[in-house]
Amino acid sequence: MSERRRDNKGRVLRTGEGQRSNGQYYYKYTDANKKTKFIYNWRLENHDKVPQGKRKKALTLREEEKQLQRALLDELVPNGGNTTVLALVQKYVLQKTGVRESTRAGYKTVINLLKKDPFGARRIGSVKVSDAKEWLIQLQKNGKSFSSVCSIRGVVNPAFQMAYNDDLIRKNPFDFQLKNVLINDSIRRESISREQERKFLTFIKQDSHYSKYYDAIYILFHTGLRISEFVGLTLDDINLREKTIRVNHQLQRVNRMEYTIVSPKTNAGIRTLPMSDDVCECFQRIIQNRNPPKVEPIIQGKGGFLFFDKNGKPLVALHWDKYFQRICKKYNSIYKEELPQITPHVCRHTYCTKMARNGVSPKTLQYLMGHSDISTTLGIYTHFGFDDAAAEVKRVAKATAT
Repeated sequence: MSERRRDNKGRVLRTGEGQRSNGQYYYKYTDANKKTKFIYNWRLENHDKVPQGKRKKALTLREEEKQLQRALLDELVPNGGNTTVLALVQKYVLQKTGVRESTRAGYKTVINLLKKDPFGARRIGSVKVSDAKEWLIQLQKNGKSFSSVCSIRGVVNPAFQMAYNDDLIRKNPFDFQLKNVLINDSIRRESISREQERKFLTFIKQDSHYSKYYDAIYILFHTGLRISEFVGLTLDDINLREKTIRVNHQLQRVNRMEYTIVSPKTNAGIRTLPMSDDVCECFQRIIQNRNPPKVEPIIQGKGGFLFFDKNGKPLVALHWDKYFQRICKKYNSIYKEELPQITPHVCRHTYCTKMARNGVSPKTLQYLMGHSDISTTLGIYTHFGFDDAAAEVKRVAKATAT
């Protein structure tokens, strides 16, 4: 696992920053002519002291970085519409500070795509609406999913809007409804029935290979945890005596070897969840059977994760997505009546639906799910049909009968 680089004082170094063996800091960057250059400074931040006999610059390294980035921004778009799509997106991304690691990883993916795709070399002034639509259609034809193309457009569109606002182009060619252009091949992640959940869990419990995942999957079906919240749980977050789960962070892997701890997007994601007796027993078994490496991984000060891969690294969402896919595939290869594609998010959606159908109030359910907007929670109730309505009418009639 690749830990974040730190200086000799333990501070996390940002991309491009480094420290020489003599303690001097440096910042590595690429100028407008694509040449690699460095700036050096004895101070990373204001409170740093300069070694005796060394020259003190007026600015710290990070202040120099900001000054340099402003200069690079001015150079990236010198000729308006003659700027390439790639250069425009790079300028847009440079201005997006303070974003989550997962968002920054998404920016990097789009930039890498534009570096390889001929569209990235197009002059922004030459791109028409029809060109933008044709490019997105071609991306989908080349195998990218509807959601992936949406994510790509989600970066390119505001970049072109920025160029329009700066009077570099006369119109934003990506300003159109994507649903009218592409085929939405996304599979809607619905909840499954109680019977389907029972069959799925029973199959896992009885399977000689996949039974080791039973407790974890049972917990996902009975807590509504997001998978990134679940994989981020540590021993300190599980209180078996009080039967509570503390949720205040998520674990993500932004590339093959870099793990990061991220805070919930909103305060609603920070919550303490009650656990049922069954869920408590599942956690007990997981902790008892926990098999950490000799040296436990510490990610941004957090350790004691519950699950590890063969290399001793914490399991992340991608691992569980694959486990679910393989379990469903094996189940459907055995039984004539197939199950739909079940994912960790389907577990969450199923839990939410079950709670709603059992009379849990929207406000309580909003808290349990960690939804910042109650309209997200209320959307679960829109999936109810006639059977749900009939059951509710009977329940109310029985409760009010004299």
